[in-house]
Amino acid sequence: MAMHNPPHPGAFIQEVYLTPNEMSGRELALQLDVAASTLNRVLNEASGVSPEMALRLSKALGRSPESWLAMQHNYDLWQAKQTVDLKKVHKIEFKYA
Repeated sequence: MAMHNPPHPGAFIQEVYLTPNEMSGRELALQLDVAASTLNRVLNEASGVSPEMALRLSKALGRSPESWLAMQHNYDLWQAKQTVDLKKVHKIEFKYA
């Protein structure tokens, strides 16, 4: 079943890990061995979670790398469904496929 407005991984990290544990993005960035600005872009939803970041998040926070990437995928797909106009796209009926 499709999720309604799934959270961006950055918002999820803020809500589940940082805020309750009074941890800053800078502290988490140090633990992830990434620049604070790199993590800040994810936390502010300006960038998505890459496979490399998913591996880092998995090791530091838990959850599988695949779950971090799935969360990003679900967010991206939901956002696209809200904005992409498919009116001029039609199903192709292939003879062989």
